[in-house]
Amino acid sequence: MSLMESRTQTASSAPPGLAIDVVMMAAGKGTRMKSAIPKVLQMLAHMPLAGHVLSTAQALHARSVVVVTGHGAAQVEAALPAFAGQTALHFVRQEPQLGTGHAVQMAVPALPDDGQVLVLSGDVPLTRASTLQALVALSAGQHLTLLTVDLPDPTGYGRIVRNGQAVQAIVEHKDASEAQRAIGEIYGGILVAPARLLKRWVAQLDQDNAQKEFYLTDVVRIAVSEGAQVLAHKAGDALEVAGVNSAQHLAELERAYQHRVAQDLLAQGVRLKDPARIDVRGSLVCGADVDIDVNCLFEGRVVLGDGVRIGANCMLSDCTVEAGAEILPFCHIEGLGTGVRVGAGARVGPFARLRPGAELGEDVHIGNFVEVKNASLARGAKANHLAYLGDATVGERVNFGAGSITANYDGANKHRTVIEADVHVGSNCVLVAPIHLGAGGTIGAGSTITKDTAAGALTVARGKQVAITHWKRAVKQPKA
Repeated sequence: MSLMESRTQTASSAPPGLAIDVVMMAAGKGTRMKSAIPKVLQMLAHMPLAGHVLSTAQALHARSVVVVTGHGAAQVEAALPAFAGQTALHFVRQEPQLGTGHAVQMAVPALPDDGQVLVLSGDVPLTRASTLQALVALSAGQHLTLLTVDLPDPTGYGRIVRNGQAVQAIVEHKDASEAQRAIGEIYGGILVAPARLLKRWVAQLDQDNAQKEFYLTDVVRIAVSEGAQVLAHKAGDALEVAGVNSAQHLAELERAYQHRVAQDLLAQGVRLKDPARIDVRGSLVCGADVDIDVNCLFEGRVVLGDGVRIGANCMLSDCTVEAGAEILPFCHIEGLGTGVRVGAGARVGPFARLRPGAELGEDVHIGNFVEVKNASLARGAKANHLAYLGDATVGERVNFGAGSITANYDGANKHRTVIEADVHVGSNCVLVAPIHLGAGGTIGAGSTITKDTAAGALTVARGKQVAITHWKRAVKQPKA
């Protein structure tokens, strides 16, 4: 399965009685993105950045998510419910934007006192659910706990100031001394704290800093002054705290995300011809001995059964490919939410297109430049060349000839074609729906069929061939 799929299945639930309420900060303008789209709605792997954060919250079984909006608030608030699943979603607005501490202050009225508050950023999409679970477990409903990471160049980040193992403060880069700027451990922008304590601490924040903002990081200083224990969990991967501030950052995280997916697939035993040339923009679930060639794109939910082979340069979305089937190069399978199913042992392509509602039975063959839409083909049926099957029910062992089509649209309505078992449709035929072809019949090449045909009959509907002897082709006259 892909990284996105595994998010919802590998993280354990929160300990009983310790409900998690997430605060997601999503108020930033994202000026450096140079886009009219709010930063948290920029797309990574075909999902908004904030959608990835909501997916992670679901993996943690969060009780609720409070999204703090500001710039582009209406767009953000309209878009995110589609990614919340069953998690309760609340929106609060931060106007004006006076810093991260101010954002949490805006969220406080929506936070119950009996839970743990996990503060996340809507533009930090690659934090692993397992990392956050460890952070929550370390807090244990009692302590302020920070997610940290070591960086070779920590410029611009808040430094972790320690006294032994205890965290004493987070000092923002702009306010740090030279000695503090030499510290490599930085605050990753993510923390957990008991709601009742965090509410008290954020109420004490002030703007006594270079930016005149309310820094959430100052809760560390306040907690320490009260004698509270501040703990830290260090992430092993800097990508887990990496945010998006520009189109370049977004592209870098897209590659990092796809690298993670590829490594996850390889660990499951999937054969990737080149791990750098696969893109998964949804969930990809693979059985044993799946083989995927280069430059393949997977969108939505794609399920590949045991022994499936995917040729180079294929695009698959919202589909199921059953065991032993082969998708040859340059095929386009687009379920678009409705779904496409390719049966066991089927062979598709090259250069074939399966559209929503296509259902291929076992051992079906769909060849080059064949398009199938809202049509089912039973076991052993074949359409090997240059054909169109739309709104059709095709029986077992039917042979659908090259250049033939079902004419399913009359300009206003769609109509269905039913082809019973063992029918042979010759090349360059037009089947004008609604129509029913009886079992075992044959349609002569070049026929336009407008009426139902009898079982076992040969049906031919084409103009009489005429030969004109001694006919001469026109000859071009020479120029004067």
